[in-house]
Amino acid sequence: MKYPPQHHQERNFESVIDVAKNYPFATMVTVHHNQPLITHIPIIYETDGSKYGKLVAHIDKYNPQTTALKNDTIATSVFYGPDCYISPSIYTTGQLPTWNYIFAHLTGTVRLLTDKETVKRTMVRMTAFLEGENPNYELKQDDPRMDSLVDYIVGFEIEITHWEGKFKFSQDKLKKDQALAKQALIESQKRDASQFIERIFQNHENAQRTSS
Repeated sequence: MKYPPQHHQERNFESVIDVAKNYPFATMVTVHHNQPLITHIPIIYETDGSKYGKLVAHIDKYNPQTTALKNDTIATSVFYGPDCYISPSIYTTGQLPTWNYIFAHLTGTVRLLTDKETVKRTMVRMTAFLEGENPNYELKQDDPRMDSLVDYIVGFEIEITHWEGKFKFSQDKLKKDQALAKQALIESQKRDASQFIERIFQNHENAQRTSS
């Protein structure tokens, strides 16, 4: 049996890229000496005239994953769209519990950016993208702080060679139940996370005080 099932595989490339554009904080995975190396970083998508386009990012030069980031290294970036638990109680028919999600996997070959001005330009473009249509901040390439920062990062691009969309939203259910599952996914994204964030920050501060 093919996994994931055919009805969970997204065939529209633009929809997959839409996930990367709207949820740019990704998980980048590489393998070095049979060991997986994983980093969570913002990664942006850009068109460049190639078949699928490219991803642009940078990481701290002391990150162990830099040992695996060489020209032509294969890297996979996972972009996480909305996901949530689906209770059988929402359906009009008898079902079992499940989890719905929207993920994008973009795989390609790495190209290191060794010129400092090129790396700075990618940082400017990334900042502009992440600030959005109504930016509150503009990063200038001639900002003197960039000169010291660029020595401590590794800039790179990933030429996309393969893409996968793993979109599970109750496609195997009745249309009316699919609509209910979609609404549940929408409602799950409105949950207030303030108490959780406050608790995590407080636990972090307590742990720091205990260790100091």
